[in-house]
Amino acid sequence: MFFTSTRKRCEISASAAIAKGISDEGGLFVPSEFPKFLPGELESLVKLSYKDRAARVLHKFLTDYTAEELDVCVEGAYEGSFDNNEPAPVKEIAQGVNILELWHGPTCAFKDMALQILPYLLSAATRKNCPERTTVILVATSGDTGKAALDGFADVPGTKIIVFFPRDGVSDMQKLQMTTQKGENVAVCAIEGNFDDAQTGVKNIFGDREIVKFLEERNMEFSSANSINFGRLAPQIVYYISSYCDLVKNGKIAMGSAVNVAVPTGNFGNILAAYYAKQMGLPIKRFICASNRNNILSDFIATGIYDRNRAFYTTESPSMDILISSNLERLLYHLSNGDCEQIAALMGELKSAGRYTVSGEMLTKLKQEFYGGFCDDAAARQTIRECFEKQNYLCDTHTAVAVNVYQKYAKDSGDTTPVIIASTASPYKFAPAVLNALGGNGDAKDGFAVMEELSALTRTPVPAPLAGLREAEVLHKSSVAKDAMSDFVRSVL
Repeated sequence: MFFTSTRKRCEISASAAIAKGISDEGGLFVPSEFPKFLPGELESLVKLSYKDRAARVLHKFLTDYTAEELDVCVEGAYEGSFDNNEPAPVKEIAQGVNILELWHGPTCAFKDMALQILPYLLSAATRKNCPERTTVILVATSGDTGKAALDGFADVPGTKIIVFFPRDGVSDMQKLQMTTQKGENVAVCAIEGNFDDAQTGVKNIFGDREIVKFLEERNMEFSSANSINFGRLAPQIVYYISSYCDLVKNGKIAMGSAVNVAVPTGNFGNILAAYYAKQMGLPIKRFICASNRNNILSDFIATGIYDRNRAFYTTESPSMDILISSNLERLLYHLSNGDCEQIAALMGELKSAGRYTVSGEMLTKLKQEFYGGFCDDAAARQTIRECFEKQNYLCDTHTAVAVNVYQKYAKDSGDTTPVIIASTASPYKFAPAVLNALGGNGDAKDGFAVMEELSALTRTPVPAPLAGLREAEVLHKSSVAKDAMSDFVRSVL
């Protein structure tokens, strides 16, 4: 299995793609072909544990890793790191409606599913490709990736990690998780801008020849923990396959029957992982792409026009407050049958004009696979309340967006296919908004008091990683203008 860039034909190994993170010309690495499940192979996964399923699936993509290396990676990532040693439990909240809970890890968000294993994958990749170099992990975050990456890479030998987050664009709990992070190799910095500004700044740093030279002189090399790195994307494929296997194992569906998948997404990586699972042979009928008020993706799926020249909204689902969906580039590459020249042109238009339009053929393929919808904060709050009152299920603001959009899809289409809805964060990460949705008052209160009130109201426990933040010391207080990010990187290194 080799990988190529979405913007320029090349051929590199999986480990090299993970070590580099992003291609030199700015393209994203994609598999040159999709591995397929052999007859009976998906059935064989049903009886396995999550970590054993992960090893099997990852080996299909990461073929220059030995079986022993991948065993070490999955053992280190998934043994003892998640509640009850169940990284991705599935809960049925209504007939055929299944919630895939991806937030039982150390930071209470779905990013743990990939970022607990990425340090192991990256360390192995570095040993194979550039063993003497220090890898500098550069991250832009809309809230959850930052803490999950910091937690995964803290004090990992041979690495440094620098995280940028929008100063006013994450929840108080997300900010506290990042700014209290311990580790000799970590740095955290707020920027005066939104997530798109942070993400654009990171991409520009990757392409800055002067900074690259600065790193080379110090025997360092950039890599990424964002989902632009295939090492982030590959582990996400696993949990869609695993959830399907669990539904079969629990008698909810028959092996081979179709499911739909609904995902709250802004950067498009989480739903793209489900698309990759389908290309391997997982029987997914429809991808339901759920957006918040920043509904650029639902507009794109409807029209084929991607236009970021629009108002940016700060919402109660801040991890989705994104107008530049990086992983969409990978999907466009596949929809274009691997036309890297066409993708390079589209991305050039996005950079210069802030918009692009895909061909009619690509739009037809897109609509055959994807349904796009969105809901605002008021609708998400109503969904949180209804889920709790009718199904006795407590969900966060992002999951509520996905549930709401799925309900619209089911009503509009009449499609009764069982659905897997990705639940991306603990409701306690966004406790003020969730408490408000349930009729409480989460405003102008101490965040820990809000969590305790939410716990008392719903009779659910506050996750230990969040409760433990009460005594944590704030260690990172830097804040810079968005055009000063490269200066911060230089000062750290």
